[in-house]
Amino acid sequence: MKQQHLVYLALGANLGHRKNNLKQALQKLAPNVEILATSRLYETAPAYVFDQPAFLNMAVKGQTSLSPTDLLAYLKQIETEMGREKAVRFGPRLIDLDIIFYNDLILNTPDLQIPHPRMAERGFVLHPLADIAADFVHPVLKQTVAELVANLPADDGILTVTKW
Repeated sequence: MKQQHLVYLALGANLGHRKNNLKQALQKLAPNVEILATSRLYETAPAYVFDQPAFLNMAVKGQTSLSPTDLLAYLKQIETEMGREKAVRFGPRLIDLDIIFYNDLILNTPDLQIPHPRMAERGFVLHPLADIAADFVHPVLKQTVAELVANLPADDGILTVTKW
């Protein structure tokens, strides 16, 4: 049997039926990513490009036998299958799938950075991640996810939190 790797993924959507987009993405993760836990849903204000609808964000704890680059390619394939098109960076999207952590790997290539390079400034990543990995230690920053959440500004873009 292939070696399994612990991964944390961030999922977001702000176009179409956002909740259904997230559910569909979760279903498409199988068989290459086994979902072990999911966060609550967080409605969040858009970041970086503000003239767009609010996002629904969540995090997933999973395991996979895919390498980091194969996992990235798989996530991009899911985004394409779901209808995501290349557009404005940080702009609206049907679905966004990002690798946040892959075991405690530190990887820095032109195509992929793990841990995700901007996660520590993003409430829309950290809050959902804290639901399922509060004690996970960021391998570069040497802080737990809960500590990173505590470092966020008071206005961190979280609008509402709901269960599935």
